[in-house]
Order: sequence, then C-alpha cells, then structure tokens
Amino acid sequence: MEKLLRLSSIYDIIKKAEQCERLSSEDGVRLFKSNDILHIGHVANVIRERKNGNKAYYITNRHINYSNICKNRCKFCAFSRDKEAAGSYEMDMEEILEKAIVAAEEGATELHIVGGLHPDLPFDFYVKMIREIHESCPDMHIQAFTAVEIEHLSQLAKLSVRQTLKILKEAGLGSLPGGGAEVFSPRIREQLCPEKLSGEGWLQVMREAHTLGLRSNATMLYGHVETPEDRINHLIKLRELQDETGGFMSFIPLAFHPRNTELSNRSSTTAMLDLKVIAISRLMLDNFDHIKAFWIMLGVKLSQVSLGFGVDDIDGTVQEEKITHAAGAETPEALSVHEIIKLIKEAGREPVERDTLYSPVKRKQRDVVLQKV
Repeated sequence: MEKLLRLSSIYDIIKKAEQCERLSSEDGVRLFKSNDILHIGHVANVIRERKNGNKAYYITNRHINYSNICKNRCKFCAFSRDKEAAGSYEMDMEEILEKAIVAAEEGATELHIVGGLHPDLPFDFYVKMIREIHESCPDMHIQAFTAVEIEHLSQLAKLSVRQTLKILKEAGLGSLPGGGAEVFSPRIREQLCPEKLSGEGWLQVMREAHTLGLRSNATMLYGHVETPEDRINHLIKLRELQDETGGFMSFIPLAFHPRNTELSNRSSTTAMLDLKVIAISRLMLDNFDHIKAFWIMLGVKLSQVSLGFGVDDIDGTVQEEKITHAAGAETPEALSVHEIIKLIKEAGREPVERDTLYSPVKRKQRDVVLQKV
C-alpha cells in the first residue's frame, strides 16, 4: 500500500492528513481533482476510526415536513409550492401532534421538523408547535427549523435571531438541523437561490444558536453547478465556525437530485463524486466528530459503502421524508431498525443506536434484534 501511495500525485496530502496536519484549501482542491479515490478513502477511513473506532451510529427518528408552501423559489428545489398551487399543503396542529405522539409511542427519540418559508403562518404557530410537542412527548428531542427558517421566523416575530432562538428553546427546541446551507458561494446563491438567506447569514444564525447552547448539524448540497473550489471554501467556512463555537455535531453531504427542479436537465451525482465528497469532507473537517451519510439522498447501498470512506453515521429510520422524494429520490421513505443494523453489520461495523446528541441509547428489545442479525 505504501509503495503504491508514494506513486500518487496526492501523496503529500495523504501524509499530512495521516499526521493530523490541517489541510489547506489548495490541498482540498487537489484532492477533488484527483481520481485516486482509494487512497483518499483509505486515509478518510483511518481518520474516521481514530475518532469513532469501529462504531457506526444510527437514530430512531421521524421527519415531519409541516408545509411545502414557501415564498422562495430555489432552482434546485422540487418540494416548495405557492400557496394556491396544485400539490401545496400545510399540516394543522392536530395532525403534527398526532404524528409526534405516534413516533414517540413507536420508540423514536428524535423529531426532525422542517418546512417551507410559509408567508402567512404566524410566529406563534411555530412556538405552539414546539411547546405542544414537548409537553406531549417530553422525552423526545426536537430538532427543528433550518437556519433559513429561523431567519424567516425572526422576521415574522420582528425579533432578533437570538431572541427568536431563545423563545423557541424555552418552548422545547433541542437543536437545529443543518439544511439550507446549500453552497455558501455568493455567485452560486445568486444563480440558484437569490431570495434565500446568504451563506454568511446561515453561518451567523448557527453562531447565535451555538452560543445559546443549541447544537446543530451542517450540510452542503453538491452536484449541481458548483466547482471544487466552491466545495472547499464551504467546508473551510464550516471548519472556521466550528473552531469558534464547537457547536456542530455532524456534517452531512447532500447529493443533488435534479428531477422536478429547474435544473432537471442536469444528471444526478455519480458514485465516484459521492464517495469523494464524503472522504474529502472527513479530511477537511478535522474538528467535526461525525460525518453522516443521509441514505435518503445517497441511496441505501452507497451509504453502506460509505462506512469505509469516512462515514460513521448512517442517519436513521426517518419515516415519511418528503423533500428529497419530491425531487425523484427512489430510496424508501423509511428503514426499519432491523434493516439499518443489517446494513451496518454487513459493512463490518458495530451498530450503536444514539440520541440526537450522540449519547448511546440502550433498549432491551434492540439487544434481541442485534442477536438475530
């Protein structure tokens, strides 16, 4: 292996990563321009195992996409609708609460709640949603509202982002998902989502959340019109904020799905690009504990393979995901715990059920399942 590695054009970068030296933006771009995926994946796996051993995490969770009505029109989005458009919807409080209670009864430890930027729902609706879920399901962690949604809610409430987050936290908000980051490049955002919160705005919302003790995830949407330089700049901005706050729990690369979007003429991402983004993210984000494969977007089989390319978290049971499926995802809308454990064990990893904050979840019934797989 070492002899072959010495012949690689990225040998110097691989050795830097192995020796825990921070990679530069130039290093990252060179990695993206290299086709040496096996060596990149190998060193990403080395770093992954240093951080998390042989563990592969998963969570029992449920997604609630409360509405697809959105005032923005991002070109990469197949989920959003105008209020009067065919296919638009908004859940009422009773429906949302019912889904939350059923999830709790079925053993979920997390609710993942995101939706469109609804122009008419008042701020009180969101506060009430979080409070009623928290009161009905006090042991359920509520991860809700992207940074883009938080900015929208602050405008509705005519409050600062910090005040908005404080109110939601007091109501029961536990953490923020990482969506809405897309790619931070102003050039890309102007081209694809000019109405959306800027990349710097996204980072500032997360900064405020972290200082209030609300942890979050981070994402990057790739495979559309961005360049390797755009991807690396995005990762470095995340790394810099993590240096500052330490508030990010995991990084989740999101593969772009073009169907039913304004970019439907573009092809889907390839397995080579997917694995490269995952592995390079693991190498660049040296201060992130976890890299997650969102199997809904990546696909179940490639998510399993990614456990050898830097990923230590395969997400969760999910249930009823709507956003990626609106863009033509052919993955299931849910996986059972049994299926997730099987995927992890076949990859030679140790399955560990976690809660949102990565504390292990112990269940007698899960022990029985583990023995059967």
